[in-house]
Amino acid sequence: MITRQEMQKAAEFMKKHVSADDFSFTVTGAEDLLTRFAQNGITQHITGNKLNVNLNVAFDNKTGEASTNNLDEDALKYLIKTAESIAKLNQPDPEFISSEPAHDLPDVENYSQNTADLTVEKIVDDILKCVKNAEGKSAKLSGISEKRLNNSMLTTKNGFKGFDQFTSFSHSMTMKKEGVETKVAKSVKDHATFNMDKLIAQLNSQFDSLSNPVPMEKGRIPVILRPAAVLNWLFYLIWTFERRSADEGHTPYTDQIGKQFFGKDFSFYSTLDDPELNASKFVNGGIPAENIDWIRNGVIKNMRSDRYYANLKSHKALSPYNIVVDGGDSSEAEMMKMVKRGVIVNNFWYIRPIDRKVGEWTGLTRDGVLYFEDGKIQKSVTNFRWNEILHDATKRILAMGPVVQQEYYAKIPTLLIDDFNFVDVTTF
Repeated sequence: MITRQEMQKAAEFMKKHVSADDFSFTVTGAEDLLTRFAQNGITQHITGNKLNVNLNVAFDNKTGEASTNNLDEDALKYLIKTAESIAKLNQPDPEFISSEPAHDLPDVENYSQNTADLTVEKIVDDILKCVKNAEGKSAKLSGISEKRLNNSMLTTKNGFKGFDQFTSFSHSMTMKKEGVETKVAKSVKDHATFNMDKLIAQLNSQFDSLSNPVPMEKGRIPVILRPAAVLNWLFYLIWTFERRSADEGHTPYTDQIGKQFFGKDFSFYSTLDDPELNASKFVNGGIPAENIDWIRNGVIKNMRSDRYYANLKSHKALSPYNIVVDGGDSSEAEMMKMVKRGVIVNNFWYIRPIDRKVGEWTGLTRDGVLYFEDGKIQKSVTNFRWNEILHDATKRILAMGPVVQQEYYAKIPTLLIDDFNFVDVTTF
C-alpha cells in the first residue's frame, strides 16, 4: 500500500506545478482482503492494493477535476493538465468556495495493528467455524469477511495538510434452511475486540427462534428494535438531517434548531473520545473534526452542513463522522415485561420516504420478527411493512438497552417504542 512519504512527495509535486489559483489534492490508498462464502463453502477471495488520486483546481470560480490511479510524475503532470483544461472551459461555479487553510487536527488513533496483522488463514478458520455451526443445523450459510487498511492525505493550495489512516474488519453471514432465513453483521476497528463465538451465538438465537412464522394482524403495537434496526433507521434520519434542506423547507426540521423536536430520551452524537470507534480527523474538505451533539435529550443542537452553505450562513460546516445513540440499562427480557404484547424486530430491509417534508418513512422488516406476550416470546411471525414519522417515534421510547458496538463507526442500543405503526403483513 502507498506510504505517507509517497503521498507527501506527490503533494509537493502539486504545490510546485499547479498553476491554478486554488487546488485540493487528495490521495487515498487501500489494501483490501475480502472473502465471500456461500452454500457452506468459500466461493471467492480478493486481495490487492487500490490507489485513487484526485485533483480539484480553480481559476477564480471556474473549477475542474480529474482523477487517476498513478503517482508517476508523467501521470501527475497529465492530471494537472486535464483538471486545469477543464476548469478553463467550465462555467463559473456560483457556489465555489476556496480550499481550507492550515488547521490543527485532533489527535485520533484510527489504526489497529491487530487488524493490520490479521491473516487470511485466520479469516478462513473463522469462516469454517461458522460453516460447521450451520452444518450442525442442516442449514446453508453465506456471507462476507473483509479486512481493510486505508491511508488518505488531503493537501490544499491554502495550506491545509491532513493525513489519516484507519483499519476495519467486518463479518456478515446469513443462515438459511427452508423458510427460515436470518442475518447478523458486525464490524470493528480493532480485530482483537471481535468475538466470532458471540456473533455465532446471536445468529443461532435468531435462527432457532424463527421456525414456522405465522401471519399476524397489522396495527399499532409496541416494538423492540434491536441495534441493527435502529442503526438502519438512523441512516435515513441523517440523510435528511441537513441544514440547507431544512432552511429551504424540504424537511420537518425547518427552524427547529435549539428546540425540543425529538423525544426527551433520544440523544445522538459524534465523538472523538471513544477508542473503539473510528473518528475521521477532518471532514468536509479539511474541517477539523470535533465532538458534536446532533440531538441531546430531544433538542436539535446541530445539523450537518457543507462548507459553502456554512460560509454563506455564518455557521460551522459539520458532518457526522461516527454515530452514537445514548442507551439505558433495560434488558430485552425487562422490556418484554413493560408492555402487554409486542414484536421484536432484528433489522429492516430498505427504507423509503413517504413524505420528506413531514418526515414520514416506510420500510419492511427483515431477518426475523418475534411476537411476545406477558413477558415471553410466543411465536415467530411473518414480516411487516411499516409507516412511521421517525422523530415522533422517538417520543414514544419506553425503554433503552445498553449501547453495543454495531459497526466500527457506530454504537447503538436496543429501543422499546410504543405504538409502532405496522400497516401491512407479508406471506414470508
